Amino acid sequence: MQREVAVTGLGWVTSIGCDGASVLHSLRHSRSGIRPVDWFPGAEDNPVKVAGTVPEFDVSSHAWPLWKYPGQYTLRRDALRSLPPHGIYALCATLQALEDAGLAESEISSPRTGLFCASAGSPMLMRRHLSQIDASSGARGHPLGVVSSISGTLNFNLGAYFKIKGANMGVVSACASSSHAVAYAMEEIRSGRQERMIVVGAEEVNAETLVPFAAMRALSPSAGPDASCPFDRRRDGFVGTGGAVTLILESTALAHSRSARLRALARGWGQASDGHNIAISREDGDGLARAMENALADAALAPRDIAYINAHATSTPVGDLSETRALARVFADHPDVPVSSTKALTGHALSMAGALEAAVTCLCLEDSFIPPQAHLREPDPGCAKLHLPTAPLALGGEYALSNSSGFGGSNVTLVFRRADA
Repeated sequence: MQREVAVTGLGWVTSIGCDGASVLHSLRHSRSGIRPVDWFPGAEDNPVKVAGTVPEFDVSSHAWPLWKYPGQYTLRRDALRSLPPHGIYALCATLQALEDAGLAESEISSPRTGLFCASAGSPMLMRRHLSQIDASSGARGHPLGVVSSISGTLNFNLGAYFKIKGANMGVVSACASSSHAVAYAMEEIRSGRQERMIVVGAEEVNAETLVPFAAMRALSPSAGPDASCPFDRRRDGFVGTGGAVTLILESTALAHSRSARLRALARGWGQASDGHNIAISREDGDGLARAMENALADAALAPRDIAYINAHATSTPVGDLSETRALARVFADHPDVPVSSTKALTGHALSMAGALEAAVTCLCLEDSFIPPQAHLREPDPGCAKLHLPTAPLALGGEYALSNSSGFGGSNVTLVFRRADA
C-alpha cells in the first residue's frame, strides 16, 4: 500500500519574497519581483534589461567572502568556500524550511531522510575556473572549482552540510528538473524507502546563467516590470529569475507522530514527453496533456476535482499556446477551472521553477486562494477560453495541479491537496 505524503516545511529565497508571508503578500497583491538589471554597462543593445532579482542577497562576486545575506542566518565559513552563489540561496532556503517544519538540523542526519536537488550549476564560476586553467595552460586551478560549479553542486554541498545519510540525488531535465525532484521524492516516501525528503531547487540570476537564452530568442527584450505576461497577446519571451525554494516532504505517519503542521498533501504526479523538438513544445500540447492525465490517474481524480491550475506558462508565444491546448483537451468538460502562471510576478526560474511553483501551489491551498493572472491586459485569442482571473479568487475545492515543461519535451504535473480538507 502506498503511503500518504505531506508537505511539512517550505523555505523561500525568491524575487517576490524571502519568507512565506512576503511571498503570500506578493501573490495576493500582484507585487512583481522583476526589476531592471545592467549586466553590460554602456552596451547599446543590452539583450537583457530586466530579471527577477533576489532581495536581501548579493552574491554577484565570484569571491565568497564578499557575498552578503540576511543576518538571521549563521553560516559556517568553512561551508561557504565550496558553495556556488546559488548555494547560499539554497542553504538559507533549506534552513528556513527546516525551521518551518519544526525540525532541528540534527534530526535529518538519518538513513531515512534523503535529499533531491535541481540546479544548472554555476556557469559564472565555471567560466572563471576554466579561464584560470586556460590562462595557466593547465598549471593552475581552483581546488574546489569542480564541486562549486558543476550541476551536482547542491547535492555535494548540502549533503555534506546537513550530513545526509539517505538518498542523495541531483535531477537534470531542464525546466522540469525540480518538479521531477519533487515527484521522485514522493515516490521514495510512498514506497517506504525513505520517511522524509528534502527537495531543493535553486538557480543564479546573472548574465552567465540567463543571457545565453537571448541567443535562442527565448528571452523578452522588453524593459518594463510587466515584461513577463503569460497568455497575453503582448508576450514576447520569458524573463529569468533565480533564488531557491526548499520543500520538506514526509510520510503523514511520521508527520503526525511528531505533531507537525501539514502545509499540504502531495497526492500524485505524472510525466510524459513530447518527442518533438529539442527546445520547442509541441503545438498541440500532447505531451503535457498526457502528463496531466497521468497525474490525475495517479491521484485517482477526475478533471472536475481540480480547483486551480498553476500553469507552466513562461510568456513565450509558442509555449503558452501549447499549454492552453493541453488544458483545453484535459479539461474539456471542466473549462471554468481557474488557471494562472505566477511567472508573471516571479520570472521563470528555469530548473528551480517546479519547486517554486509546487511550493506556491501548497501556499495557495493552505490559504484557500487563487492568485490572479498578473499583467494580463488582452488575452491571446488562442488562450481566451481559459479562465484567467485578473483578481484573487477564493479557492473552491481541495485539489490543485502544478505543471512544468522543459527542453526536449519533458513534462511533469504534480497534484496537491489541502491538508485540512
